Amino acid sequence: MRASAILILVVVLLVLFGLVMLVSTSGPQGEKLFGNPYYFTQRQVAWLLVGMVAAWIGAKVDYHRWMKLAWPLLGATLILLALVYMPGIGLNIKGSHRWLRLPFGLSFQPSELAKFVAINALAFWFGTKQRERGGFMGGIAIPGAILGSMLGLIVFETDFGATVLIGATGGLMMFVAGAPFLYLLPAGVLAVGGLAWMIKQNPERMGRIMAFLHPEQYAQGEAFQLMNALYAFVAGGAAGVGLGQSLQKQHYLPEAHTDFIFAIIGEELGIGASVGVVLLFALFMLCGLRISGRAADAGGRLMAFGITILITLQAAINIGVVTGRLPTKGLPLPFISFGGTSLMVTLFMTGVLLNIARQGSGGPRLRRT
Repeated sequence: MRASAILILVVVLLVLFGLVMLVSTSGPQGEKLFGNPYYFTQRQVAWLLVGMVAAWIGAKVDYHRWMKLAWPLLGATLILLALVYMPGIGLNIKGSHRWLRLPFGLSFQPSELAKFVAINALAFWFGTKQRERGGFMGGIAIPGAILGSMLGLIVFETDFGATVLIGATGGLMMFVAGAPFLYLLPAGVLAVGGLAWMIKQNPERMGRIMAFLHPEQYAQGEAFQLMNALYAFVAGGAAGVGLGQSLQKQHYLPEAHTDFIFAIIGEELGIGASVGVVLLFALFMLCGLRISGRAADAGGRLMAFGITILITLQAAINIGVVTGRLPTKGLPLPFISFGGTSLMVTLFMTGVLLNIARQGSGGPRLRRT
């Protein structure tokens, strides 16, 4: 069975499972806020239809066309990222400026689009500038400027999760593309140091770090969600309490249908379902890396690698946060959590991955050059 066919099956299973869990987890919140227990499910289905069209476009359009549009897409994304601060256009939700206001009560999160745009721009640069990648300018400075231009705006939206995710994915792409390690290492240290400094200046973020280190001391504050997520796993045990029977989603876990949906999976369906989700993402990664290794050219290999790493790394971070292995980041579980922009962009990137697979030559595996 081809990697692309397995990839499609994995994504379909994750999306369908996500809809089932969304019906289960979002009911109490939908009833409380909008008087409709299916409010969030209905919105997710609407975004899923848009996402299916986006996936079809991604699969049908030659990925080289996206690479040729790398700079216009980068410029447009920077404008969208800046617009979130504009009154009347940007939305401030819980103190964060991350969304743009759309008609019909919808919103759009530009940092989700930035994930693909960053991958696309780096793939284009390293795919067409292979001679320059060994030097400081071509291997570090220009790719770093591509990442930094977007991450600088995203981090001021207080979206540290997306900042870490895009930055880590970009760094891995630069390493695989052949950027000089002697330049890459200090650049990475500076980036991590700068992010740590910004977190230290933000009392809310520092509170989350302290809550991660000492959750029992912050159980009624910053660690409230984490402790309730852990209670959910304990309550679920091996077999789970049954689909729809979660206690934690009854307003004990405020983000039960978004960032912490994995905890409700563990509570309602048990450890087997939780492990099954992890295995599906592992299979997604294996298929994506196989597609990357068989891509027709360097740009395709890097783009497939970046898409695969970003989606699986986001899943790993989300699961790590929910299980108490990482500080709270605010990243949704791909394909499963509620979030229209995230679902649409992730499905589009999956479509691009399938387009790369279709053009693949069956050549050598991806390796650092």
